[in-house]
Amino acid sequence: MENYKCQDVRFADIQMLRYRLDGFDKLPLNSKKLIYCLSEATLWGRDITFDQFGKYNLKIRKTLEAVFLSYKGDRQDKEFLALTEYLNRVWFSNGIYHHYGCEKFVPDFSEQFLRNAVENCNKELLPLGKGETAEQFIDELSKPVFDPSFMPKRVNMDEGVDVVKESACNFYDGVTQKEVEDFYKKQSANDDDEPVSHGLNTTLVKSDGALTEHVWKIGGLYGAAIEHIVFWLNKAKGYAQNDKQRQYIETLVDYYTTGDLKTFNKYCIEWVQEHSSDIDFVNGFIEVYGDPLGLKGSWEGIVEYKDMEATKRTKTISDNAQWFEDHSPVDPRFRKKKVKGVTAHVVRAAMLGGDEYPSTAIGINLPNADWIRARYGSKSVTISNLIGAYNEAAHGNGFKEEFIEDKAIVSFIDKYGDRCDDLHTDLHECLGHGSGRLLDGVSPDALKTYGSTIEEARADLFGLYYIADKKLVELGLLDNEEAYKASYYTYIMNGLMTQLVRIAPGNRIEEAHMRNRALIAHWVYEHGRKDNVMEMYNHGGKTFVRINDYDMLRELFARLLAEVQRIKSEGDYDAARHLVETYGVNVDKTLHEEVLQRYSRLNLAPYKGFINPVLKLEKDNAGNITDITADYTEAYAEQMLRYSTDYAALI
Repeated sequence: MENYKCQDVRFADIQMLRYRLDGFDKLPLNSKKLIYCLSEATLWGRDITFDQFGKYNLKIRKTLEAVFLSYKGDRQDKEFLALTEYLNRVWFSNGIYHHYGCEKFVPDFSEQFLRNAVENCNKELLPLGKGETAEQFIDELSKPVFDPSFMPKRVNMDEGVDVVKESACNFYDGVTQKEVEDFYKKQSANDDDEPVSHGLNTTLVKSDGALTEHVWKIGGLYGAAIEHIVFWLNKAKGYAQNDKQRQYIETLVDYYTTGDLKTFNKYCIEWVQEHSSDIDFVNGFIEVYGDPLGLKGSWEGIVEYKDMEATKRTKTISDNAQWFEDHSPVDPRFRKKKVKGVTAHVVRAAMLGGDEYPSTAIGINLPNADWIRARYGSKSVTISNLIGAYNEAAHGNGFKEEFIEDKAIVSFIDKYGDRCDDLHTDLHECLGHGSGRLLDGVSPDALKTYGSTIEEARADLFGLYYIADKKLVELGLLDNEEAYKASYYTYIMNGLMTQLVRIAPGNRIEEAHMRNRALIAHWVYEHGRKDNVMEMYNHGGKTFVRINDYDMLRELFARLLAEVQRIKSEGDYDAARHLVETYGVNVDKTLHEEVLQRYSRLNLAPYKGFINPVLKLEKDNAGNITDITADYTEAYAEQMLRYSTDYAALI
């Protein structure tokens, strides 16, 4: 891979990385063609995600790109450089809001600079309306870009506010939180034992006093982009690896055509029951973290192929899923009596798109519907080439040495940290999300705005509890009974301290995964105080973490897992709210300032994202495809500008 270089451009708080497609060159040509078609379907959803994350995002992106491409002034001028960085951030976050913190970016260039640049740019590159002037156009965009009080957060989870009205995500128009909750409560009143995910693929709009759902489908909202997605899914169908895979692709196309959520359920069931293919994908309106009420699915896409060697690890875990469920420390009433259809693989990402690009997950567990998981099982994947890129970028960066005083702990983490992190991710994705059950009559949406945080805490705690179990050594997954301590230490340090590098000064914790980690770390810290299970101490003006009793820490994880599972199983909203608001959202200002200062001296970017490889077709003289190769030379801005041109469907 002579053209591969892991790290690319860095800007703001972000470092761009690349991921390798190891083994891709050895795949059969038909498998490469399948990956290519699925990758095209993945890239065509990009504009949907931009629009979902804010109603002005597409216009702002297109305007900034027009200025960037046609600017005739000094490109080293500080305001142009500031605009370039702002554009880099907009590309990365699929809009004008931070991808993790959800707060709106503050531009370091002036409104007058942007006005002048727009007036002097190539007008053909601007998404002007019929008869609209550039001046009128920039008048519309100036407020969302420059007014910090106008739509300041993409997702606002603050307690006591109308989270629908106060969130800038583009899933609702003119409605209040109560109106949304009442609307979908009425829809779900007549649910049978195979309920649909009400509202998953619609924008809810209030017009003339009436509430209407605008469905995301061919012929509906986002139809222009979905037509391209469907075109490439139909192409992919011709290279399907078996009849079951061909069938679920057909069902997904039917869902995109009709918007029928019962068809989506059918697709999920078919998808989760197909196990023999080496190539798989996710494409659609899936995760609901971008909606403060946890109803609307952000569009995402990922194409993957199996990492055969590493999959042996996850197969061992999934083959023992019933043992893990039976020995869970939760109340037996909340356990699954029979775990069904848990399949787990380690895969390599081949293409990322939508809400999985450029920032992406390192593990996936689907489908999300609890009743489908209970009856038909789930698919879990850990994405090895993304994890590998993260690890490659982190080695030798000085982070551990700055935040861990005990050199023996540093050495232990160097030896076991990556392996334990992989296992924790496997346990989280393969078993944690699929564990436990809801009591009869409990709605999967009962926890409302706290549901996502509680679900991530549940899966993390499952992994934390079992990473220390001797069963992992017995199964050959670890070779040292104390290896788990590396994972315990880094998790607690991250939840109590180091993840604060991702929070802007003065802000609370907003993102569900960060809230989850803070909740767990602060809960066990507080509940272990009297027994001195762990401590935070100051030495030389720096705060460090010390764990004094790892066995007791595991007991605390068990107690919290039991409570979090109870909350989930019973739909106890008040208890969920108390846990999250008490332990998961608040930031100690003094500690935060210290952590930011220490981190800044390391000159590291707290966030990482990925540049996709370019899949290139090789053809013979007759135009037949003879091979498909992966090229890693495309730079970040080059890729983003190409995507904005080649995959522009909505603007």
